[in-house]
Amino acid sequence: MSSLEIGVVGLANVGKSTLFNALTKANVPALNYPFCTIEPNVGVVMIPDERLLKVADLVKPKKVTGAGIRFVDIAGLVKGASQGEGLGNQFLAHIREVDAILHVVRYFKDPNVSKVEGSVDPLTDIEIVDTELTLADLQTLEKRIERTERLLKTGERKYREELDVLNQVRDSLDQGIPVRRGTWNLPNDLRLLTAKPILYVLNVSEEDLLDKEQLLGEIRPLIDKVQADNSQLIILAATLEAEIVELPTEEAEEFMAELGIEESGLTQVIKGGLKLLDLVTFYTIKGDETRAWLVPRGTLAPQAAGKIHTDFERGFIKAEVIQWEQLLGCGSLAKAREQGLVRLEGRDYPVQDGDVILFHFNV
Repeated sequence: MSSLEIGVVGLANVGKSTLFNALTKANVPALNYPFCTIEPNVGVVMIPDERLLKVADLVKPKKVTGAGIRFVDIAGLVKGASQGEGLGNQFLAHIREVDAILHVVRYFKDPNVSKVEGSVDPLTDIEIVDTELTLADLQTLEKRIERTERLLKTGERKYREELDVLNQVRDSLDQGIPVRRGTWNLPNDLRLLTAKPILYVLNVSEEDLLDKEQLLGEIRPLIDKVQADNSQLIILAATLEAEIVELPTEEAEEFMAELGIEESGLTQVIKGGLKLLDLVTFYTIKGDETRAWLVPRGTLAPQAAGKIHTDFERGFIKAEVIQWEQLLGCGSLAKAREQGLVRLEGRDYPVQDGDVILFHFNV
């Protein structure tokens, strides 16, 4: 996967499409997060980056490319999805492919918009989704446990250790505890759904936003649930966000000021997504292009090189590294080398936020 992806999920009539459509139109300067639609259900937000602009101003490349995160509108979530109900199988397959989940939960009351699961209850909605993801993970684990038990008969100790971990995770899931709450050393190819970090978006009415104190009191159980889950919660009115993105910059700012909104909900969603994925940014300045790249914190140099091209990772030799501020202070990469500020790093180097990197490889 070339870009990091956040899957947008939610039950029917919670405002998921309204929010996603607002995101895909959020290209006005007031939001500072230009968004383009690749497919009807995929949008990429380009992350504003002052450091990139300063490095580019020094290097004077022909092309400057920012880093982006893909938001994917995932359809098919219904009760029973784990058993193949509705588009269940397709839904679960899409969830496996994303790096994190943005779960839109309904709190607005509107008699004209039906509620699939009866009354408006955010905790019930979350429980339905959690249950489907948990059941899907249990199915995955059962198959893997059966396979590992067969392999254990070969006598290799590593399979005993793997089986012990798999059983512990299964027991934890049976108790309703998602994998992301633990620190399990699981095989990467399992791709368990409850291991993915979640950002909850509570879709409220405009009236709810005007009385935030009362709202926070009403949703205290939801806040406690989110905190216990090591997750984040963003409160917004999707219909309001859809109006804001249609306005010219000045009007949008005035409209938000009148409502006492300091930061748009869409901006909060994008910032929340970045925080959720725990990303660092590194820069490349080779050739005619200066470019920003996003990788998860702790990514090693060869894997970071692989973001650019698989050949870079396969034939990785070393990386020349300098922090962006040091590069600006020197005035050029050549002068930075003369001053001994460009470091040579090997395969075990974890890329740091703000690194400018020149990869050396041979294939």
